Amino acid sequence: MTHYNFDDTHINWKNLGDFEHLQYSILDIDEDNCIIDALFKFSAHQQIVLHRHKALNKTLVLQGEHRLYEADGKLKETRATGSYTTSLPSDEPHREGGGDVDVIIFFSIRGNDGVLYEILDDDLNIIATLGFQDFINLYKNLT
Repeated sequence: MTHYNFDDTHINWKNLGDFEHLQYSILDIDEDNCIIDALFKFSAHQQIVLHRHKALNKTLVLQGEHRLYEADGKLKETRATGSYTTSLPSDEPHREGGGDVDVIIFFSIRGNDGVLYEILDDDLNIIATLGFQDFINLYKNLT
């Protein structure tokens, strides 16, 4: 059986500030229903910034293995290519990353017009937030 990687060469990837090992591409924003559809790419064998999901997230792994880590960096869960997951808002901080190749994940973020993600330092202090309006601004700046 032959396996093919997801061809992402035509996706307009952007960096999110200075956060390492993370790129995004916003596909669509439904402002009336507060839904953001986006692609995220996490680097292979790396972990992105510590954060909390403050909104419902539905994900589909398009390429690679999606790895989730505890706040202390210990592996918590792996999701194979093709895995579809619904994650409720949570106060539990975690990191995410890729397995042997960069992981590409479709995220459908179902929130509100408030905070969708809290970005944390290693002492669990909130150092930044990403809200619905922040995603609208990022989307407008994609071109």
